Amino acid sequence: MYPHYPFPLLSYIYARNGKKMNCIVVDDNKLARTAVIQLIAQVDYLNLKEEFSTPVEAFNYLKKQDVDLVFLDVEMPGMTGIELIKNIEKRPLIILITSKRDYAVEAFELNAIDYIVKPVTLARFMSAVTRAKELFDSKDKKLEINEKDKEFIFVRSNSVLTKIRTKDIVYIQALGDYVNVFTNDKHFAVHITLKGMEEKLHDDKFFRLHRSYIVAIDNIDSVEENTVYLGKYNIPIGDQYKKDLLKKLNLI
Repeated sequence: MYPHYPFPLLSYIYARNGKKMNCIVVDDNKLARTAVIQLIAQVDYLNLKEEFSTPVEAFNYLKKQDVDLVFLDVEMPGMTGIELIKNIEKRPLIILITSKRDYAVEAFELNAIDYIVKPVTLARFMSAVTRAKELFDSKDKKLEINEKDKEFIFVRSNSVLTKIRTKDIVYIQALGDYVNVFTNDKHFAVHITLKGMEEKLHDDKFFRLHRSYIVAIDNIDSVEENTVYLGKYNIPIGDQYKKDLLKKLNLI
């Protein structure tokens, strides 16, 4: 349906395991849609299903069809991209593409996996879709907890289990129906919600301090205003969580 533009090296580099991500492009600007479609055509693991000029058309499509990834403009007539995200019941991975930086914070709150400011460069596009593929590939990963002591978790991918000691976890970041589990030197993308992860961890060792973050209390070095510092990581504190966090830290 869509032309394959000649970037053979790019297609070679990014060829993956054969499992493709079904995606759509939503933008009221035809030239902007075409630019994204040209980039999609060069990535072997992306399969463009449809393009839409209005969020309403995309919303109706998403109610009936399963999509893995949406490339979404923000400012469009009738309904903004932000409003579309809020109204999608079964939310796919979202990459926001916009001409303005004004919506970055709101995009972060809604767990968009990336926020690209137009014009979209090849390098920036590949950074975003590589991240999306990493999360997509983790869909079959599950967490198993030793219910007796919960001193470790296993990340399962096919027949391979990777053991992560809970004491090595620094923080956990939500990305829609996925989470990133960060240790000091690695991170693991896992198909589970932050709420599901929260239920499987020790209440006395971990604390949810933001709608998108859980931190390991023992790894907190300092708290300043609305930020927690954990070694090299800086994590925001949500206003509704701050009071309980200070109680949890046994503040004197």
